[in-house]
Amino acid sequence: MKDHPPPDTPQRCGLVAIVGKPNVGKSTLLNALVGQKISITSRKAQTTRHRITGVRTEGVTQFVFVDTPGFQTKHSSALNRSLNKTVTGVISDVDVVLFVVEAGNFAVADAKVLSLLKPGIPALLVANKLDQVNRRAELAPWLQEMQQRHEFAELIPLSAKAPKDVEHLLKVCEKYLPEQPWWYGADELTDRSEKFLASEMVREKLFRFTGDELPYTSTVIIDKFEEEPSPKHGRLVKIAATIVVERDGHKAMVIGDGGERLKRIGTEARMELEKLMEAKVFLQLWVKVRSGWADDEARVRSFGYE
Repeated sequence: MKDHPPPDTPQRCGLVAIVGKPNVGKSTLLNALVGQKISITSRKAQTTRHRITGVRTEGVTQFVFVDTPGFQTKHSSALNRSLNKTVTGVISDVDVVLFVVEAGNFAVADAKVLSLLKPGIPALLVANKLDQVNRRAELAPWLQEMQQRHEFAELIPLSAKAPKDVEHLLKVCEKYLPEQPWWYGADELTDRSEKFLASEMVREKLFRFTGDELPYTSTVIIDKFEEEPSPKHGRLVKIAATIVVERDGHKAMVIGDGGERLKRIGTEARMELEKLMEAKVFLQLWVKVRSGWADDEARVRSFGYE
């Protein structure tokens, strides 16, 4: 990337959508591209629920990345309809699309996302998880096959965990961004509030510590987010949050023996938030049962989904 552009070089700025089926590594890629954790990651599919914008400014170029929920084809609850609307809304309004798949794999769910890509918007095939491919020689014919499925502007095999690969992807994306003034300050990382990031961080730990036992319809609501100056810490943030689950059995699972699991979720989320916010954080968590919320349009909206 350009370190010291000439003073008269015009600025570039544009939107880059990151799309793909659930669990192909979109959030990990977004965090790597931004250079800071702003999107939650988990082995559980469907972790990302909202359109999350990440900003990276390098030289004269500002990349505005949009991470979308994985396009969901299996279920059609009110929550999933809302998630899919988010995906289709994003990809019709960007300068370039990163279509993320697992290197060497292409399933029906990938094909459904691919069918959403709009003609006229350049799409880059990002073949992620390259580090997990044993036979690299088999990748070339697979890439050719992918190019026949869609006219990709570029084919980029990479691992989102390899900094060199991520730098290369940035350089490629830069070519597709228009010359125009930046939309954000040079040091801004996301358009999402700290309150939003707090709910996402708790949700990540919730899924991480419950694994596949807990349905992905569980969510987190922030009840209180207060900041006060602190002579000792400089900045003190008090957060109270409710984990919403659909059944009493799920509630017991989240709380764990003697409250142990809930305590662990809270501790891990608090530590990450302190790093992210550069503040002392007090975090209180409760668990409530709201059965059927993911099928209730009004409740899905009231919980902050579009």
